[in-house]
Amino acid sequence: MTTHPPEFQRWAAVQQNLIESQLQSLLPAADIVPQRLHEAMRYAVLGGGKRVRPLLAFAAGEVTAAAPSRVVIVGAAVELIHAYSLVHDDLPCMDDDVLRRGKPTCHVEFDEATALLVGDALQSLAFQLLAEHRLADDAVVQLEMVKLLAAASGSRGMAGGQAIDLAATGKTLTLPELEFMHIHKTGAIIRAATLLGAHCGRALDKKELARLDHFAKCIGLAFQVVDDVLDTEASTATLGKTAGKDAEQNKATYVTVLGVAQSKKLAAELRADALAAVEPFGARALRLRELADFIVLRKF
Repeated sequence: MTTHPPEFQRWAAVQQNLIESQLQSLLPAADIVPQRLHEAMRYAVLGGGKRVRPLLAFAAGEVTAAAPSRVVIVGAAVELIHAYSLVHDDLPCMDDDVLRRGKPTCHVEFDEATALLVGDALQSLAFQLLAEHRLADDAVVQLEMVKLLAAASGSRGMAGGQAIDLAATGKTLTLPELEFMHIHKTGAIIRAATLLGAHCGRALDKKELARLDHFAKCIGLAFQVVDDVLDTEASTATLGKTAGKDAEQNKATYVTVLGVAQSKKLAAELRADALAAVEPFGARALRLRELADFIVLRKF
């Protein structure tokens, strides 16, 4: 396991605590009607996960000198979308999984109907946050941020990627087909998180935004490559979710297409590409560079 710089670890812990505290306060209390739904929403979101997407938002916000009070709202919104996607992905009609973040999945702990409503409610709450908080100096920019997250979550983004994944089960995919699927399923929200964090601060020109987007695209793909390798090599206890599930369900992964060694090589190449994209930002992109290492070098 790679040891990350102590300063980065401290920074990440501060941001993770900040986002956890924000989510605690933004989610409806469990004693508010309907109590069971609100309890399940809090169960699905709180007390688990690495909060990689909010960390990317905070890191990108440092590039544009964004106020943390703005970025934390964006980070919370993105994490709510991510949590909703996990709840729905785990349902019997999707991946049918029983373990997530080291505890029973939402539909196992509660029931399928509640889990379905949890996903619906978390998605709605994410967009409520983007609408009710001042996140950018220019209202046009903030409206663009809402559009950005909506597109990343929908049929041309995360939901579409999941549909492609379901349709591809049991089929052999080429590397370009696999990348197309994961650019949508995993990568779209990671790219949105990065750009949303940046939009909370000073305006970037098109070339600078393209650099950030390319960084996030590479890191989003690398994230999935690493996930596929860990699904093969790591234990259920280490992952916090069922290990070997992809192979059991006969799903196309980077490991089935490339093998473990070539998958690790691809992850390294994507990391190098991502680092090169943000090099012109200099010291302002330190946290983005450290996050690239955190994502790609975790527990190989």
